[in-house]
Amino acid sequence: EAHSAFRTWRRRQQYYSENKSYISLLFCLLSCASSFGTRYTPDWTSLDSRPLPEWYDEVKFGIFVHWGVFSVPAFGSEWFWWYWKVALKPEYILFMVKNYPPGFSYTDFAPDFHAQFFDPDEWADIFEASGAKYVVLTSKHHEGFTNWGSQTSWNWNSVDNGPHRDLVGDLGAAIRKRSLHYGLYHSLYEWFNPIYLSDKQSGFKTQEFVEKKAMPELYDLVNRYKPDLIWSDGDWEAPDTYWNSTGFLAWLYNDSPVKDVVVTNDRWGLGCYCKHGGYYNCADKFTPGQLPNHKWEKCQSVDTISWGYRRNMKLSELMDLPSIIKDMVYVVALGGNYLLNVGPTADGMIAPVFEERLRGIGAWLKVNGEAIYSTKPWRVQAENATVPVWYTSKSSTVYAILTSNPMQNSFKLLTPKTSHNTVVTLLGNPEPLKWAPLQTSGLIVLLPDLPFSPAEAWTLKLDA
Repeated sequence: EAHSAFRTWRRRQQYYSENKSYISLLFCLLSCASSFGTRYTPDWTSLDSRPLPEWYDEVKFGIFVHWGVFSVPAFGSEWFWWYWKVALKPEYILFMVKNYPPGFSYTDFAPDFHAQFFDPDEWADIFEASGAKYVVLTSKHHEGFTNWGSQTSWNWNSVDNGPHRDLVGDLGAAIRKRSLHYGLYHSLYEWFNPIYLSDKQSGFKTQEFVEKKAMPELYDLVNRYKPDLIWSDGDWEAPDTYWNSTGFLAWLYNDSPVKDVVVTNDRWGLGCYCKHGGYYNCADKFTPGQLPNHKWEKCQSVDTISWGYRRNMKLSELMDLPSIIKDMVYVVALGGNYLLNVGPTADGMIAPVFEERLRGIGAWLKVNGEAIYSTKPWRVQAENATVPVWYTSKSSTVYAILTSNPMQNSFKLLTPKTSHNTVVTLLGNPEPLKWAPLQTSGLIVLLPDLPFSPAEAWTLKLDA
């Protein structure tokens, strides 16, 4: 039998040697066929079937940056132009009457968007220190001003006006030097673009704005800057068929230079959010009450009133560090990503109060990051113990994150199932903690003196 098997092996080796080139060609053809089979067609059934690139679920925490001409008046909101000219909010009108001469237009703000203190490496250092793994910059907000030299935004962009530099490119280079992922926010619509308003007047039966402005800019952003993430917005007035969203996404997923890594959100036309696209943003500051069945992201601003910088912001209107950490822990426990926004000043500075918040998050993540990064929702997401507890997991390890100090030496966790091999530690404290099982399920842990934490959150690690 051994002799027969040897002869069979020899015949196969000889066949392979004689037909090596043909076999290699066959494997190539099979590979190509497989590749063609995974191409996405411009319809939601096909596009929604695309698996989300793994990096996005692993990173968990990102920084959102709202920056534009609205940073010059720096009053009220990044929707300043709209509130002043359309909503006619009295406080905006009064602000202009008191501070600017008659006839002053919104476009007159642009030359003062000079960004003379903008140091992209300094920004990137702050973002890296925060523990964030991706950064999303506004390439264009609803005002239509582009933060790069868009060929379709003559004199209403950061190269021809204001800073006279490529803000998108400069920040992107600094971010990538630190191995962070770089994403771009892009508003599909523009409040006062006459071409868009003409399409709107037609009931969106014409698509001149899409063909001449919105889509050329999106293609340009992808080809020029190769973003890892596209955060679409400004879609809600028209259906996705007007925006040609499915056609763009099919190109993005099939043929673009970022087709294998790019991640997109769900704002691609009226009725799309929380339904179509990549991960779901749903509404701003989306906060689900239970574990969603689709990957999602919560975008939240340190300034609870505005996404853009406000000169009139008050400390009481800003999220403090414990509130941010509690919010992030909640989001990650429910399977989401946390995208925290800061609004830089018109001269290119990140306000010290924002920097303080970001560095505080980073300090907490240096100790507790393993309970956040690359984790999955556990079978139970939360427990109402003597203090709120949120759970995350990684393989057979379970993390119980306490979002306030229990102020006692012993602490009960009712949900985990233990064995004789279970080891309990406090992140930041290498010594195992003493514990005992409860009668039915769970355990009681003997806590050490908890170290000081400005974030007011600590993590128990349970290894099975």
